[in-house]
Amino acid sequence: MGFPLLSYALAPGQFGVVGVRQFHSSSAWCGELSHTDESGKATMVDVSEKVVTHRSATAQATVFLGEKVFYLVRDNAMKKGDVLSVARLAGIMAAKQTSTLIPLCHPLPLSHVSVEMELCEEMFSVCIRASAKTTGVTGVEMEALTSASVCALTVYDMCKAASKHIIISDIKLLAKSGGKSGDFTHA
Repeated sequence: MGFPLLSYALAPGQFGVVGVRQFHSSSAWCGELSHTDESGKATMVDVSEKVVTHRSATAQATVFLGEKVFYLVRDNAMKKGDVLSVARLAGIMAAKQTSTLIPLCHPLPLSHVSVEMELCEEMFSVCIRASAKTTGVTGVEMEALTSASVCALTVYDMCKAASKHIIISDIKLLAKSGGKSGDFTHA
């Protein structure tokens, strides 16, 4: 069973779908859901018996701004202020609030969160990479994903007065390390 993934290409000032490819669940791990009980009800995972390890995760998001907004961001000319600095802080703050936003996430003592952003003139976009680290009994994938997502949403919020055509895309886990399931790197 598969579902379509859309791909976007941007020419100066243009947005649109240029391709659709199938993602097949057989290419991904399809095991038991960890956040459900025997009757299928949502439940928080008991991590009390898990081993403490160093854990890290990195996620990404891309914000396609369009030509006009891209140059306003690049030149720090948005009326709301410095888009990239505000978005970076929002991403860091979001990682620290993940367990209040995602109902079944455990609160974690994060040892480090970083958010890096790169302006890509060719695509008139902001490429966001968020990383989180901890030493604990559960991973920081959701913290990295939340950080990248909220950073992207903040870029949108700071720029929406200049354009409603902004697209947030490609939110995904790039890598994780530590824990029982081991290391993962997105191909």
